[in-house]
Amino acid sequence: MNTEIKKLLQGVQNGTVSVDEAMLSLKSKPFEDIDFAKVDLHRQVRQGATEVIYGGGKTAEQIVKILSTMVNNGQRRILITRLSKEGYKEVCKFQDLKYYESAKIGILGDFKEPDGIGEIVIATGGTSDIPVAEEAYLTARMLGNRVNRLYDVGVSGVHRLLAKREVIMKASVIVAVAGMEGALASVIGGLADCPVIAVPTSVGYGASFNGVAALLSMLNSCASGVSVVNIDNGFGAGYLASMINHMEVK
Repeated sequence: MNTEIKKLLQGVQNGTVSVDEAMLSLKSKPFEDIDFAKVDLHRQVRQGATEVIYGGGKTAEQIVKILSTMVNNGQRRILITRLSKEGYKEVCKFQDLKYYESAKIGILGDFKEPDGIGEIVIATGGTSDIPVAEEAYLTARMLGNRVNRLYDVGVSGVHRLLAKREVIMKASVIVAVAGMEGALASVIGGLADCPVIAVPTSVGYGASFNGVAALLSMLNSCASGVSVVNIDNGFGAGYLASMINHMEVK
């Protein structure tokens, strides 16, 4: 559900937004061409969240130009993923960003007030999976969700996960982040009555093939209701979890 358009129309209905203001919002240019990028300015109108800047492979100058274009067009809450510490040091000279080094995420603006239908739970198999989990956590928080983190609850000590059964049972969606053999997603999938998003990580020894072993295990999970995103894609998991958690918002 596109809550931004609905809020705009409700504003027209209750008189807090004029018809002309609503028309201007919908008619404003959908993107801005800045030569090396075409910045999507209608992403929030279409999908309910502004465009996210993928920092990997971009120069600091490119990130600054994209960020400035978004800010100049009224966007005040912006997420930058895969932003290196060195890139952050350059970007923050021009924009006031918060930086989360473990997740390699830069954030402009404050977290959106939680308005989802329930709570997202993010669980990791081990401590080494936390950077990917933090990327999912920060993404979900930015998109307006209550998030509970359960870190280092892998199957090698399954009692740690079972001790949090109540949290698992009450979740509206769960993100299971694990490397090695990726068994955590199946175990959680067998306990929970909500959608589970599995995130394979590149954590593991040689035969884990940088996360391919965990990816294949998760894809072959016998637990119903488990979907899988790409290796180390915490952002994708956090974004999808937010979409699920907002499906019934009125």
